Amino acid sequence: MPAAKRRAQLVETAFHVFGREGYRQTSMNQIAAEAGVTKPVLYQHFASKRELFAELLSQVANELTETLGETLSGSAEPQALIDDGFRAYFDYFAKRPEAYAILFGDGVMSDEGFARERARFEATMADSIAALIDIDDLDPEGRLLLAHGIVGLAEGTLRHWRKRDPAADAGTTSATVAGFAWVGLRGNRRSL
Repeated sequence: MPAAKRRAQLVETAFHVFGREGYRQTSMNQIAAEAGVTKPVLYQHFASKRELFAELLSQVANELTETLGETLSGSAEPQALIDDGFRAYFDYFAKRPEAYAILFGDGVMSDEGFARERARFEATMADSIAALIDIDDLDPEGRLLLAHGIVGLAEGTLRHWRKRDPAADAGTTSATVAGFAWVGLRGNRRSL
């Protein structure tokens, strides 16, 4: 198998193993076995478990950033931005449930580099959202503060959804959260 194709196969296998087992519980032996390769083949592509997980973490953050960016660029009305944004976020994790463990799982906060990558993702999301907020008399710092609150609302709801009822419909969950967000943002009768 060509090197690029093999590497892609190893990344996809690792995505599923890390997503199922978590960072700490996953071994390179396990990934190699599930990929149907020897451990030396895996080490030809990735020097360590940490390096492999870092690539996955970056991949998930980039995929989600692109998904949300594409979705939000197609929305014109303020309420549609909120509805579409939450829907894209929850749909992503419904379609790729392993991504939750990679972005929010046990290994991320226990490693300074992984935590920085996740914080970078969160800041990118907040910056993108802040650029869309158009509320009278709200300065850029206020927009960024509100945007971080929206990111936190999405993440907190996602954590609850994944732990309590992962089989729940992503559309229903996102519509509920988007509805609450819209009411809250409209609460002081300013435009968004």
